[in-house]
Amino acid sequence: MTARTVTLREPMAQDLGSLVDLLSIGDAARFGLDEPVTDVAVQQFIERAAHERAAGLAFTYAVTSGAARTVVGLLQVRQLDPGFEVAEWECTLVPSVRGSGIFIEAARLVGSFTFSTVGARRLEARVLLQNGRGNGALKKLGAVQEGILRRSVRRSGAYLDQVLWSILKEDWGDHWMSTAPRVH
Repeated sequence: MTARTVTLREPMAQDLGSLVDLLSIGDAARFGLDEPVTDVAVQQFIERAAHERAAGLAFTYAVTSGAARTVVGLLQVRQLDPGFEVAEWECTLVPSVRGSGIFIEAARLVGSFTFSTVGARRLEARVLLQNGRGNGALKKLGAVQEGILRRSVRRSGAYLDQVLWSILKEDWGDHWMSTAPRVH
């Protein structure tokens, strides 16, 4: 899938180094990986992402930008129920592109795909309470803050609070649906 400044594609073996670096950033989303992030763990993650997509359980995209299509992020949507009506998404970007609009572009592509093609009716996100930029980006997308999940995630031995956000299909609306041709 492609937008003005980003291309989303499935992560590949040659992305290993970039993904290890990305997922090793202290505030990076974990995508089910435990600390420390290793080459072996990320290789298994890449393989698992392909299997989960083939099984219809989740889809994962490397977020690339620039003429060289450098990996600058990772975005994943996982089903929360067997029919994929309710899903959860998770995203992390390298610090150098945060605030550049890349998240909004990538999220619009993935959100439109999730609602219009996959058929989800609800998309949830859990963001660390202290991640002001991430919480602000979800608000900009039209997500609704549903609550605070107290001490719901463990990072570096400490339990942290998360904000639960949701976007409903009817709230997403046609204004985010891409009219450009899509490649999956």
